Formats: sequence, C-alpha cells, structure tokens
Amino acid sequence: MISANDGKPMLEGVEVIDLTSVVFGPYATQILSDYGADVIKIEGPSGDAYRHGAKPAQTPGMGPGFIALNRGKKSLVLDLKNPDDATTLRDLLSTADVFVHNVREAAIARLGFDYDTVKALNPAIIYVHCVGFGSGGPYAGLQAYDDVIQAATGTTTLLPRVDGDERPRYLPSLIADKVAGLHAAYATLAAITHRLRTGKGQHVEVPMFEAFASFMLKEHLDAKTFDPPNGDAGYGRQVDPDRQPMMTKDGWISIVPYTLPQFPKVVALLGDPELVGEERFKDPRGIIAAAPELYQRMAALTPLKTTSEWLEILREHNIPCMAVTDLDDVIDDPHLRETGFFELSEHPSEGALYQMRDPNTFSDWSPEAPGHAPRLGEHNSEFGKN
Repeated sequence: MISANDGKPMLEGVEVIDLTSVVFGPYATQILSDYGADVIKIEGPSGDAYRHGAKPAQTPGMGPGFIALNRGKKSLVLDLKNPDDATTLRDLLSTADVFVHNVREAAIARLGFDYDTVKALNPAIIYVHCVGFGSGGPYAGLQAYDDVIQAATGTTTLLPRVDGDERPRYLPSLIADKVAGLHAAYATLAAITHRLRTGKGQHVEVPMFEAFASFMLKEHLDAKTFDPPNGDAGYGRQVDPDRQPMMTKDGWISIVPYTLPQFPKVVALLGDPELVGEERFKDPRGIIAAAPELYQRMAALTPLKTTSEWLEILREHNIPCMAVTDLDDVIDDPHLRETGFFELSEHPSEGALYQMRDPNTFSDWSPEAPGHAPRLGEHNSEFGKN
C-alpha cells in the first residue's frame, strides 16, 4: 500500500467485516479502508442497492456513488440464509477486529449475528451497529433514510426560515447519511483505541437520528439551549435571507464580513463610503441593527465589477471571499487540482475515473492511490466461493 520510505498505514492489520449498504455504513468503512484497514464487504446475491443509484460508465451495478464509497474494499457475496454462507461469515468474524452492519436488530438476530452471538465467537471484536434511531427511545427499530432524518431533525424547516416559503424542503445532499458515517468512523476508531489500551472489544451503537441532530443543533439549538429559552431555535446568521451569494458583472461571489468592523469596511470597499461614514456605524449596536441594510447595499454594489475584480480588491484588505463555482466546475478547481484532491485512475472494468483522495494529510504517512471499488463478488474466489 505504501512506498518503502513511508510510514505504515495507521490501520494496517485491522480486519473489518462490512455488512452495510447504501451510504451511512459504507462511508464509515471506506474511511477505515483509506487508512489501511482490510475491509471485506459482504453483499447479498443482488448486491448493495446503491450500486444502482446512478448511471454507470460500463457495468451495471457500478454507479458513481457506489464507486466513491467503496474503494479499496473486497466484495464477497453471501446469502446469510444459506447455512454454508452463514458459516463463512462466522469464520470471518471469529478472527476479525471489527464488524460493522446496518441490519435492524430483530433481523440480525434471526440471522444469528446479534452482538451476544458474535461476541461468543470473538470476545475481543468491536461490533458497530449503524441504526436509524437509538435503542432507548420510541423510534427504535424504525427504518431511516436521509430524507426521514432531515425531517425529524428540523432540517427541512431551515430553508423556509431563509426564504419565507413555508414548504419544508430537503437539503439537496445525503448529508444525514454522510454525517452519520463520519460518526461511525470515529466511534470505531475510539473503540479500537480502547481495545489497544484494555484488550476489550465492545458493542458500539451509532444512531443516525441522534448523530445528525447533534450535528445540526450545535448552532441551531440556539436560544433553546437555555431553560427557559430566551428565543427561538435557529442560528440567525445562517437563516438570514440577505446573507447570500451576490451577483457580480459576470457571475456570483460570496463575501463574508465576519466581524462587525468588517461590515462598514466592505461596503466602503464596494463603493459607498458615505453610507458607512454615518454616525450610527461607529457603534457596534448600530452595525448589528443595520445588518440587513448593509447586506442589501452590498448586493446592490457588487454588480458594478466582475468577480475577479472584487476578489482582488477584497483579498487585498483581508476580507473573506470566494467566487461561486457551479457544481459541474468544482472538478476543475485549481486549488483542488494543485493539492491532488482529484486523482485520475484506471478502474479494471469501468475505465478512467476520478477519485477523491482522503482530505487529511499526515507527516508520517503518504498513502498510495486509492484502490478501486469492487465488482459484485469480485473477491469470492479468495474465500472459496464461486
């Protein structure tokens, strides 16, 4: 995995049995794989449903989302209702370090792979259960997908707070799944550290609802933090309808006057020093009270110059700003290109494709190129399966 002069991958020698599908669990195990763990992806005969989430380049079942979340893993097809295949999984679990799955509690128990049964096979195993809702509440056992979790956490009511359209709406990202996947990855790493210190395995439950509620409410619980509350939920800065990208002569720009003194400074740089020279803007309270007016004035001034002209002016004065990039153009971003974030690789069956490298860098480890995502059952022969 690494060149002779580099340090070893942090998770080299860690074996992970991955019985997860779609996004939540596979994102977590992909991170473990990126850091050197040997991840064996267990799939049913029809494969992970997310294999078919978007159009493939060549092979049915090799959609781009699946490729992004499953690189570097081995694919082993097992029908766990088949006694021989169930025995194969038990054999793997008897020596594995980590077992990650997202099968609901009753179903996994029927298959014979609940925590107590697996612990009897391997007392030191780290058993990570990715669930929709925590086991201690009334939603325990319910199915959960990203849309459901966005609805339950109040996330669908954020855009109405911004634009006044009362219809609840989803954020157009599998954000709850991905955030929960990050929580599962770091919880697994914490459990690995615990086992290194104590020699003990354990059961780890990662609930998507609680994980995403924690993530979203760090800022949006806001006034509800206090008992009694001193206002409503929702971080005002983030739901401000005027705090949005602004049109320029040739595009759009994001300008962030983050500190109070920057507000009048930005308006002056944009071309209206007279407005912010008024007495009221010498007091921080006056700036706060006039924030909507200042944002609106900024939006009225930015069309006077091109995006690149504004970037040069604002950056010269240390004002945070960035051009708005269309989603189609992010892959050509010069910074991401220069840092090697996107890497063009050759997949054995799908041909040339871009992979996104792990964004973190380490002084004692330089990973090689990410491995490819497996075709369904690609590694069956390694485990004595046809």
